[in-house]
Amino acid sequence: MQSSYKTYFDIPEDIAYLSTPGSGLIPSEIKQWRAERDIAFFETATDLREQQGAFINQVKQSIARFFGTTSLNIFCTPNFSIGFNVLLNGLPKDARILLLADDYPSVNFPVISRDFDHTFVEVNENLEQNVIEAIGHYKPDVFILSIVQYISGIKIDLSFVQELKHRYPDMMIIGDGTQFLGTEAFHFDTSGFDAIGCSGYKWLMSGFGNGFFILNEKTRNYLYREAQQQTPTFEKMWEGKTILQLYFEPGHVDTLAQGTLQQSLHFLEKLTIERTSAFTKELTAAAKAEFEARGILSTIISKRQVSSNIFNLQIEPHHFSTLMDNGIKCFPRGNGIRIGFHLYNDPRDLEMLLHVIDFQLK
Repeated sequence: MQSSYKTYFDIPEDIAYLSTPGSGLIPSEIKQWRAERDIAFFETATDLREQQGAFINQVKQSIARFFGTTSLNIFCTPNFSIGFNVLLNGLPKDARILLLADDYPSVNFPVISRDFDHTFVEVNENLEQNVIEAIGHYKPDVFILSIVQYISGIKIDLSFVQELKHRYPDMMIIGDGTQFLGTEAFHFDTSGFDAIGCSGYKWLMSGFGNGFFILNEKTRNYLYREAQQQTPTFEKMWEGKTILQLYFEPGHVDTLAQGTLQQSLHFLEKLTIERTSAFTKELTAAAKAEFEARGILSTIISKRQVSSNIFNLQIEPHHFSTLMDNGIKCFPRGNGIRIGFHLYNDPRDLEMLLHVIDFQLK
């Protein structure tokens, strides 16, 4: 195992930062880039403001390269939720939609509030089989899911998504990658997903105000079909933009926020996502064994072979303050305490957490 990636971050020695599922840290060098970029952008003599469009196109190219697709498929949004609502508005009103029960509110609520015909799949140790049975019974047009569940940390088997697309090629599969992208390598064009969205402030370590959606060609052509068939006369300022860009990227896109995302992708490319992923997989496997030994891991997670970086420890939520007082950054979710391990964590963080659990929580 790599000794540590902590040297790339500003983390005090008495802090075990395990709250990436809530908000990730930003590398020190990128915080410096942000400070210099912000000053340069507001200099009177700069031409950075005039380069906004070209800069965002470069960001799209970086996103496309990192996630294995073409920049034509990329749409820069302030976060997942805004892009997702735009996507839903482009679907036919009679679309039948399959959801996961208790998925992230920003995923399920917009579907429910629009009165789409929908039903839910139970999320348990048999998740993939439950999905197959629900599809056979309900016959949805669209399946929407978070790749990793935000409370429990349950992760869909990504090879199952590929099989699902092969078995049901006409069913649109839309993913929320916010609790997943940045934890391991992901190649969109071969993933089985028709669309995937993400906010950058968690595992992509990019702060707030940036995100993106990736849409394959079939989905791009499908959304807002009637609008795309029209030939409106664009204002000169919109020359070169597609109809979908006007929906997903109205107005100006924040270059500081999206530039931070680009810098984070460059940072992960420099370290290589394969190495950082291998590091965190080894750490999470060790953590899972320790949690199981103490009886604080949910039965569902124990039974599943596919794991994420997130754990919901079966510890009374009122212990949250004790954990925080002892330098363990975490958050109460559901009936437990949610933590997550990212590349800036190491075995010492796990040891700190276990020490508090063993000697402070009574």
